[in-house]
Amino acid sequence: MLRLLNISLDLDYNNSDLINIASKKLNIPKKFITNVSLHKKSIDARKKHNIHFLCSIDVELSKEVRNYKKYISNNIMEVFPYIYKTEKCINCKTPPLIVGFGPAGIFASLILAEAGCNPIIIERGKDVDNRTKDINNFWNNSTLNVESNVQFGEGGAGTFSDGKLNTGVKDSRSRKVLQEFVNCGAPEDILYTTKPHIGTDKLKTTVKNLRKKIISLGAKINFETKLLKIVIKNNKVTSAIVQSQDNIYEIGTDNIILAIGHSARDSFTMLNDLGIFIEPKPFSVGARIEHLQQVINKSQYGIFHNHHALGAADYKLSVHLKNGRGVYTFCMCPGGQVVAAASEKGKLVTNSMSEYKRNKTNANSAILVGITPDDFESDHPLAGVEFQRKLEEKAFVLGGSNYKAPVQLVGDFLKDIPSKSIGSVVPSYKPGYNLCNISSCFPQYITDSLKQGIIEMNKKINGFSAYDAVLTAVETRSSSPIRITRNECGESINLSGLYPCGEGAGYAGGIMSAAIDGIKTAENIINKIKQKEMV
Repeated sequence: MLRLLNISLDLDYNNSDLINIASKKLNIPKKFITNVSLHKKSIDARKKHNIHFLCSIDVELSKEVRNYKKYISNNIMEVFPYIYKTEKCINCKTPPLIVGFGPAGIFASLILAEAGCNPIIIERGKDVDNRTKDINNFWNNSTLNVESNVQFGEGGAGTFSDGKLNTGVKDSRSRKVLQEFVNCGAPEDILYTTKPHIGTDKLKTTVKNLRKKIISLGAKINFETKLLKIVIKNNKVTSAIVQSQDNIYEIGTDNIILAIGHSARDSFTMLNDLGIFIEPKPFSVGARIEHLQQVINKSQYGIFHNHHALGAADYKLSVHLKNGRGVYTFCMCPGGQVVAAASEKGKLVTNSMSEYKRNKTNANSAILVGITPDDFESDHPLAGVEFQRKLEEKAFVLGGSNYKAPVQLVGDFLKDIPSKSIGSVVPSYKPGYNLCNISSCFPQYITDSLKQGIIEMNKKINGFSAYDAVLTAVETRSSSPIRITRNECGESINLSGLYPCGEGAGYAGGIMSAAIDGIKTAENIINKIKQKEMV
């Protein structure tokens, strides 16, 4: 197969255009081209008068012209289809236990099941259908289920997000993740779009289908089942004590994958009490900022802002301030909505989600300030958790309780005055909001940094600091506040058989990177088991 690089396509291109381009670039008749497909497609909006797609195209040729070598040049390369091969375990005597069924846990489970290890999975939350009912009840009636919410349950926090699949991690395993998502119902365009996303509506179905596949391969999944304690003997994992409703029982295992997510604070405490080595790590806090999606479209696409092929525009911004702080946008959701994402009573957390079509009125993004352990009040391993909690408690009180969120117009925030009314941007957050001055949620250095960041970002996105743009506080769960330190084999540095994994353990930052880390962790366990088989 040949891959043609740096191909420009008009916004209104069709499949026949791909064939024509391939024929011209390779200088061969179209009859010798058996298949043409997109490998990568991105929007090139650097010149607002000439917005187009920049692509790479995969071309398959008939037998008559299979001498691919003669076509290779600077922009033409020979490639081979990606195939992920799972190593098989002949004699896995004790099934591995996976704790958590978010992206890391799902893909660790999949690989172990494919290997024949018959993993056991426990997830403290509910399956995605029942979880959805609990979340809707929270958004509509302010009734929070602390075990079944935006943070906990099948699919993890990413299930109720934009379903973004782009990542800065360069790893061939990403193709395995994308292919599995498509095989289980995700849109096929995630295989070639530079900024792929599934959308929360399609991701729910995809996650269910992944679960069914994993079970068909020999895994067992227990929802509403929580890890209480890890049993240790001679510095090795021997079993886990778990609770399913009122039933407490023990699962024997010598390998536990901890894919618990960034909000499993009680689990962090349990691990720390057991003496598992944990270190605090930097993370970021801030608020959600909302604009009319049409404003973002016009700023990014100019005269092409209504073109059907472009969809809702996104952005990714960052600035470094004179005070040494970094301010950046995170998890931008075009055509999405801000959502309540609390997992503890009396604490308010925001997040965001979009459906696949991204067709709602507002665009929103987290706007965050980087903080480090030097900002924490102590050097305790879980000091970052307490830092988050204090901000969330202040936001809960400022919102007027019942999980209404503190909201302020950007113009009022910059002037440091409470908001009294809204403008053209209607806050999308449920269960509701309270207009106020959100500054009282934050330490002064965060407020000052947010203000400076918004002003600087307006230089990059026209209208970013518009007076009636909306800020909703607080966003605290951008990443885990801890790292469970592991060695080169993926195990905890002071407990054999414990495999910290994914975002909650401090080794990922989104669906894709967490899924990839889950695959790597499963591979580590497979290698360990196979080494024992050889003895």
